[in-house]
Amino acid sequence: MTANNDIEENDDLYEHHRYVVDKGQKPLRIDKYLMNYIEGATRNKIQAAAKDGTIFVDDVAVKSNYKVKPGEIIRVMFTHPPYEYLLVPENIPLDIVFEDDHLIVVNKPAGMVVHPGHGNYSGTLINALVYHFENLPLNSSERPGLVHRIDKDTSGLLVIAKTEQAMVKLAKQFFNKTSEREYVALVWGDVTEDEGTITGHIGRSPKNRLQNIVFEDESQGKEAVTHYKVIERLGYVTLVACKLETGRTHQIRVHMKHIGHTLFNDERYGGDKILKGTTFTKYKQFVDNCFKVLPRQALHAKTLGFKHPETGEFMKFDSPIPQDMTDCIEKWRGYVKHQKDFEE
Repeated sequence: MTANNDIEENDDLYEHHRYVVDKGQKPLRIDKYLMNYIEGATRNKIQAAAKDGTIFVDDVAVKSNYKVKPGEIIRVMFTHPPYEYLLVPENIPLDIVFEDDHLIVVNKPAGMVVHPGHGNYSGTLINALVYHFENLPLNSSERPGLVHRIDKDTSGLLVIAKTEQAMVKLAKQFFNKTSEREYVALVWGDVTEDEGTITGHIGRSPKNRLQNIVFEDESQGKEAVTHYKVIERLGYVTLVACKLETGRTHQIRVHMKHIGHTLFNDERYGGDKILKGTTFTKYKQFVDNCFKVLPRQALHAKTLGFKHPETGEFMKFDSPIPQDMTDCIEKWRGYVKHQKDFEE
């Protein structure tokens, strides 16, 4: 296929993304434009798609250096259908904390992706949900039952809507910041204040598209507010509770790094290195062992509260900290008791 082919000649292509360019948009290369909109996309992948002739502007395939203009319709097409068509029900066990005719509360294990996306078309929470439950309502992104989400390697509680009315009412609570979400995190360093609030607009880093950052300029990113409280001090790490006032992507991970306390073993944000401590070999071995015990970021969505969409009753759920995280915490408790043995 060449860049001159019309979209109608390619009936085997499926639309994955569609955008209408804003009226105030200045001329911008289409590969740069799409990087700002397609979650998880890299410039190389976008350029490869353009080279394959699968990026169209007003139904004509364009090259990656094409400059978008206001009012144009951009469509990104691929030979495989988008995940909505590939959403195969899978018999994956679910840890159901609560269920009635209106909603489900599940405790998601670490390692499970919440919804299908690039590179994750199976084994997700949504694949499991559509197997166990019929006719789940679609959210604004056409994801069945999904009201909110947590990261793949974060464990913990999620509420799923079973009816259209429940979807609307629950989503409104998250939007209006009336739901309650509290996480437990193990972070690097001794957090100075016993409690505090972190504010700062969060958005995608222009230097590393896989990371989000806090912007100095509040005109960039989206408002984000995290309240934290120290639970336990464990030498070179601290166990903290984090309450979300907003729900931005990677919010706790980004905010805690912003104040100098990256989550323990958070690979994406550099927490998988020894950020605090000593240079003693025994200490390095100890931290490596902790990483093996907890091979993910130390973050668990422990508490979830919201008003029931039908009765209006406030409901609050709590989930135990999973074994991998408690094992790691116990190791640090042992370190504090026998610190001298690791520093000789």
